[in-house]
Amino acid sequence: MKPVASTEPTSTTCAYCGVGCGINMQPQAEGFSASGIKTHPANIGRVCVKGSALGETLGLQGRLLHPEIDRQPVSWALALNTVADRLSAIIAEHGPQAVAFYGSGQLLTEDYYVANKLMKGFIGAGNMDTNSRLCMASAVVGYKRAFGADAVPCRYQDLEQADCVLLTGSNTAWAHPVVYQRLAQAKKDRPEMKIIVIDPRQTATCDIADMHLALRPGSDAALFCGALNAMAVGGGLDNDFLQHHTQGAEETLRAASEWTLARTAEFCGLAEEQLQAFYRLIGTSERLVTLYSMGINQSSSGVDKCSAIINLHLATGQIGREGCGPFSITGQPNAMGGREVGGLANQLACHMGFTQEDISRVGRFWGSENISKSAGLNAVDLFRAVEDGRIKAVWIMGTNPVVSLPDADRVRGGLARCPLVIVSEIMCDTDTTRAAHICLPALGWGEKDGTVTNSERCISRQRAFLPAPGEAKPDWWILSQVAQRLGFAEAFSYQHPAEIFREHAALSGFENNGSRAFDISGLAALSDVEWDDLQPIQWPVNVANPQGTVRMFHDKRFYHPDGKARLIAVTPRLPLSAPSEAYPLVMNTGRVRDQWHTMTRTGKSARLMQHLSEPFCQFHPEDAPQIRSGDLMRVSSSHGWLLLRAQPDTLQPRGSVFVPMHWNSNFSQQARVDALIEANVDPLSGQPESKHMPVSIRYWRTAWQAELFVRGENIEPPITSYWSRITQPGIAHFTLADTSRPADWLAWVSGQYAIDGYLCHTADLGDDGYSLLAWAGGELQLAFYARRRPPSVDRQAVVAAFSSPPGIASQRLALLGGRAGGDKAPTGAIICSCFSVGEIPIADAVRQGCHSVQHLGNKLNCGTNCGSCIPELKKIIAAQLNTLRAGEAK
Repeated sequence: MKPVASTEPTSTTCAYCGVGCGINMQPQAEGFSASGIKTHPANIGRVCVKGSALGETLGLQGRLLHPEIDRQPVSWALALNTVADRLSAIIAEHGPQAVAFYGSGQLLTEDYYVANKLMKGFIGAGNMDTNSRLCMASAVVGYKRAFGADAVPCRYQDLEQADCVLLTGSNTAWAHPVVYQRLAQAKKDRPEMKIIVIDPRQTATCDIADMHLALRPGSDAALFCGALNAMAVGGGLDNDFLQHHTQGAEETLRAASEWTLARTAEFCGLAEEQLQAFYRLIGTSERLVTLYSMGINQSSSGVDKCSAIINLHLATGQIGREGCGPFSITGQPNAMGGREVGGLANQLACHMGFTQEDISRVGRFWGSENISKSAGLNAVDLFRAVEDGRIKAVWIMGTNPVVSLPDADRVRGGLARCPLVIVSEIMCDTDTTRAAHICLPALGWGEKDGTVTNSERCISRQRAFLPAPGEAKPDWWILSQVAQRLGFAEAFSYQHPAEIFREHAALSGFENNGSRAFDISGLAALSDVEWDDLQPIQWPVNVANPQGTVRMFHDKRFYHPDGKARLIAVTPRLPLSAPSEAYPLVMNTGRVRDQWHTMTRTGKSARLMQHLSEPFCQFHPEDAPQIRSGDLMRVSSSHGWLLLRAQPDTLQPRGSVFVPMHWNSNFSQQARVDALIEANVDPLSGQPESKHMPVSIRYWRTAWQAELFVRGENIEPPITSYWSRITQPGIAHFTLADTSRPADWLAWVSGQYAIDGYLCHTADLGDDGYSLLAWAGGELQLAFYARRRPPSVDRQAVVAAFSSPPGIASQRLALLGGRAGGDKAPTGAIICSCFSVGEIPIADAVRQGCHSVQHLGNKLNCGTNCGSCIPELKKIIAAQLNTLRAGEAK
């Protein structure tokens, strides 16, 4: 990709998680490099491996560059007219409730605002929801119940200032790496600080933990009710705060009193001694932060889990001060911005709901008499309405619900029957665009201008540093053009995103007078230049807090009419779907270190595919002793099945399995994990229970497994029972498997790819396998390695041979065996993605005397950039030292 004309770096915000890191994108001779902004309050110069690889994801391969109707390119005029005409016809015949928008935390605030305004303010239906429903809706309701507003009361600095940090429902080391690195540094600077990880799994986050509570899956609410009861019994409550600044304490404490030490220990599957130690740490901490994420929110009782956490903080007065607070961390870069504009179906705009007062207020501000009078359908219900025909038109923006929603095959089936599916996307071919009648090319990260808000309520600018590719346009422009064609030209005459931001900021302060937490009216008068130069700032930003520096709830006043917070009595409940004889194990889903959502961005980076290159299932060996590491296995639920690579691990708790959420149909044949998930939701938040699904697992017998490398782009996988794609530069790389063996290997490969006339070197190993190298013009065109078990192939050596063909016979012979010729040693599985350092040289270095992460970094560079691999480096060091000690003992 050619850089823009300027040689100066562009300051922007990372495209990935809710940490909201400031990133400098520096033009290079070829492309861009990414580095952290040292003055940005979110990351203070740090960057994770995904962020550091942003420059590798900017290519235009696979991009949607022109509007399409029924997969045929058309002009923008025709596309926009068609969208408006078809929406108008459906509204005229079936009413506005037959139309829905489904947005994304990838949208910028300005995009989100226009989408929400069009749907709820002018089309007149509440059916605007977002994929953020899947990650933080329970946290929103939890905050609103407690504080009267969706107001996260913390800053990242609080994590560093706390005496004790509870990490619950979050593998922070992998899902929010920069926050984890800030915590790790704080722990190093202040060893007396205590970190407690609450998670059924022993994850990389446990590396810095003083205590790991491996509780029963889904039992978190009981744990926090038990903690509240222990604080009450032990005199750890802030009675003055409870008396003067809260309501509901008596009922909440009475309900919590049932959670004695013995009952809590039994319910959570923990030892009483461990619980007592946990209570002591909480009780002796003057400053406590609880950081919680998907493991809490993605539950059929997620709101109650959030309330149980908030109850503990309110009851002990651990809020409104430095180093204190219940801190929900979001999954997407602008999930918080979506909450601010009203992107959730149960919100109207700017944290206003569907009360008559709010409806009137927003209607007067927007100048519309067609404001929706009631909340719309949340994500799961919205797509059920698509399926049953109540919704006739759905416009999906910047997200991939056919992969990410629960019961995903049912979502796909519903979209196939919908009369009008519009998709605004950056990628041409996704699981969702395949269902679209109209595809609209949107600008991607690096190409569009706007703002985002991170998990600590910090608003940052996302700036363009690339030209618009093809005919791609900003989402706000696309929406505004459609709105104009629907007859709403005056209200959607925007020419610049700064106009939209000013309107959004003005609405936040309109008739507010301190009654609503979200207020950025202090930014409503920014000029275009001032908006463009906007520096990170935490809301509220208004007359009372012009610099955004005043701490939320510092004055102990909340946003309920009486100014008091609410404690909510909680009755802990286990997940709705329980294991059975047919499905005896519980499947947990989540992120891996180097991938993001459904991989439409991170999947472009070869470096990010090195660490964990295939979809996998992690399970305890005793739950399936017949399945070995590297086998393929079938994971089944009542909704479907997956084919995954086996990863037995003694750190995985008995009775449960872990499967990553990222792989879609472009990267693996049968690995869309949400196709297995039952669409159970929290009745208050509508958030799905994605962390708990009963499944069965079994060995999947194969006749052969293989690795295939083919020169070129847009190469389709061969026809096999199993395939998975691994990104490589200029090469299609697949892992393959099947249940029957071809009679003629060469004929089988030739039938899949046109290699007739190529110079072929083969090695027929009989029943043990087959290797093939195909050459043309002195260059390697195809390499194929089939074995009974997963072939041992030096992937880096094979990939290198496509650009630098082996020059001598011995090297070509070694390549036929899947190895590098000469003195180059294999690397093994990549541990450090930043510097492509594999497990083999790391283990060798430990045996040679590098017995610390620092020593390994000095020798191999691993762990010296983003630090995400440090927990794994420590595991390798420990394993090698144990082996060395065992050898010495003999």
